[in-house]
Amino acid sequence: MKWGLTGYLPCHISASFNFVFFSLYFPEVNECINANAKHCGECIQAGAKCGWCKDPNFLKQGETVSTHCDELQSLMKRGCTISMIENPRGEQVTLKNKKVTDRSKGPEKLKPEDITQIQPQKLSLTLRSGEPQSFKLTFKRAEDYPIDLYYLMDLSYSMKDDLENVKNLGTSLMLEMQKITSDFRIGFGSFVEKTVMPYISTTPAKLLNPCTGDQNCTSPFSYKNVLKLTSDGKKFNTLVGQQHISGNLDSPEGGFDAIMQVAVCGEQIGWRNVTRLLVFSTDAGFHFAGDGKLGGIVLPNDGKCHLENNVYTMSHYYDYPSIAHLVQKLSDNNIQTIFAVTEEFQPVYQVSSHQSTFSHFNIIIHLFIPTFCHLVTCQFMSEIKSKLPSLSSEVILENSKLPEGVTISYISHCKNGVVSEGENGRKCSNISIGDQTIKIKPLGFTEEVEITLNFICDCECQKYSVKNSQDCHFGNGTNECGACRCNEGRVGKQCECSSNDVATEDMDRTCRKDNSTDICSNNGDCVCGTCECKKRDNPEERYSGQYCECDNFNCDRSGNKLCGGHGRCECKVCVCDPMWTGSACDCSLDNSTCMASNKQICNGRGICECGTCKCNDAKFQGPTCETCPTCPGVCAENKECVQCQVFGTGEKKDTCKRHCSYFKLIKVKDRDKLPQPHDSSYPVMHCKERDANDCWFYYTYAVNNNTEKEVHVVETLDCPPSPDIIPIVAGVVAGIVLIGLALLLIWKLLMIIHDRREFAKFEKEKMNAKWDTQWMLSVNIGYSQVENRKYIKKSLCL
Repeated sequence: MKWGLTGYLPCHISASFNFVFFSLYFPEVNECINANAKHCGECIQAGAKCGWCKDPNFLKQGETVSTHCDELQSLMKRGCTISMIENPRGEQVTLKNKKVTDRSKGPEKLKPEDITQIQPQKLSLTLRSGEPQSFKLTFKRAEDYPIDLYYLMDLSYSMKDDLENVKNLGTSLMLEMQKITSDFRIGFGSFVEKTVMPYISTTPAKLLNPCTGDQNCTSPFSYKNVLKLTSDGKKFNTLVGQQHISGNLDSPEGGFDAIMQVAVCGEQIGWRNVTRLLVFSTDAGFHFAGDGKLGGIVLPNDGKCHLENNVYTMSHYYDYPSIAHLVQKLSDNNIQTIFAVTEEFQPVYQVSSHQSTFSHFNIIIHLFIPTFCHLVTCQFMSEIKSKLPSLSSEVILENSKLPEGVTISYISHCKNGVVSEGENGRKCSNISIGDQTIKIKPLGFTEEVEITLNFICDCECQKYSVKNSQDCHFGNGTNECGACRCNEGRVGKQCECSSNDVATEDMDRTCRKDNSTDICSNNGDCVCGTCECKKRDNPEERYSGQYCECDNFNCDRSGNKLCGGHGRCECKVCVCDPMWTGSACDCSLDNSTCMASNKQICNGRGICECGTCKCNDAKFQGPTCETCPTCPGVCAENKECVQCQVFGTGEKKDTCKRHCSYFKLIKVKDRDKLPQPHDSSYPVMHCKERDANDCWFYYTYAVNNNTEKEVHVVETLDCPPSPDIIPIVAGVVAGIVLIGLALLLIWKLLMIIHDRREFAKFEKEKMNAKWDTQWMLSVNIGYSQVENRKYIKKSLCL
């Protein structure tokens, strides 16, 4: 279980408490500076993060004594070595750590005081405000642990039938309890009501026998301790058998008076320092604080034992106890209560238990029995038997009253890994005998962990303080932890002034710089002729200097950081870290960032200034002047990556994410949207590339002013239009026909030419022929050839 301490821890107090783990809530603000501590003791009480620098030369001019107190890292950053910082830590010492009893290792019977169920038993914690302290608490439910059970019964007339049945209750309970423990004792008590009107009839006859008719009833009484706790079940039965019922006038009973006496009269009841059970059975409601006014009783219940001869004698004098009062007494005496009530009054006791937070202090079980069933003969024994194990299976933590400023929170780590917080963190359920280690203190057991708290309120260096030290202006203060702690009536760093003389014109004059009208530059107060600078809302910001004219927050900034984050601000001037320069420490002297891949500064094309290359040639860009967006080859170099990223094609489409994420891609709808060189403050290269489908895509490549590679791409391809098939086919067919006709005409022309040549030859031969004797024959033959040719020509023409 974890416990949280919040708030201011009281000092010079030593107390004992029953709790387990301490932790502190840490606020987000610098609590050390806000504490305005005047000495080391105040500083370490401000929070666990606070330390006090005891170096007497730590303060700068104008800083107040409270500046000695700050967080550890801040003190070291300001020059205080770790050996000069007072930072005491808490500790814990185990004073008693007896192991829990393991009954399984031996059959010997142990006395209750020799059984240990919780470990450790006693601790001493030295606490510093806000520092966690923790320890492990082990609880182990002991086997065969002794049990005392006291049966408190309502003896009003309505319980007549149950009184007859309860005679065998002692023996039955003894047998059942022996299955749980071999050391069991039982007792018996009864109650009716306060013996005043209007609760009972006070007529003489009714005081002797409050019942009507021939019923023989005992005189009314408030509470009787009939049988002190005993291991003799037969004696229980004998004494119970001698009891007689009584009667009263109203329905609610005075059972709470009886419970109070059972709780506080430990000696008369016979309670041992073991598990204590109280079984309360009734068939009616209850009276509580304030109801006594009906009988003229106005004094509140005092919560003390008033048994004389085992009879409560002050019922007519003290009012009924309140539910909260009753809960407190039951808790103080480690008594676990079982309510056995009829079903009719189930809601009454159920609501009362919730409203009174019974469940936070006692393990309470309600046995709801039907009104038509006798308590003992029907269900009582079975309910007692079934409910008793649960008394051993739930452990609830409680703690004694805490000192002012201390609060506790709970986290329980229970069986099966169940972790609970808040009010549920107080308890663990389903704990079997001998099998559970938890971090809580159990309720209902007399064993406890006693923790003595000692608070750290002073520093170690205070032991070596020098009172009336000469270093504090001739003995006007105590030299303590590197600073003067002034005596009453003295002020100033060295206690050099009287508190009555701190505001004089002569002293104020020494707090003005160069005779100006501003005292301490309006950034401080003049104390004893010395400026003590004001504190800022931001604890990291400080004024300093003889006249508070300096500060650590009004220096030049770079990148919205004071001194560029590479230096500290002293008196409005940046003091740069090594390898940095400039008014805002924003100029790096390291030229490694200007080294190009060829091991040349700025690729040999520029100069390195403040860790950044300034290129001489405007064509070259980038952090090392190696990028040339307008140089030949840029378009071809980036073609495949642009193609795969935008269109999902190209040789790199399968490795696009791995190889092509080096530039920033921006898509545009058309070429007019591409950036133009005259519109940009940096060079832009326009590219036109063709893909495998003879489609063109257009993009630009550039390196912007932030040295980022930028590619703007037209998101659509520019492809040539596809051909019209029908005209092509028609043209081919027409061409074939025309070619055929042309060939036919050529052949015809050739034939005509040939015939004409033959005819001309014939005519020539005819003219040159000689007439001889065979002229006729030749003429006939010639005529026949001519006719044959004419016939052939005519055939061809057809």
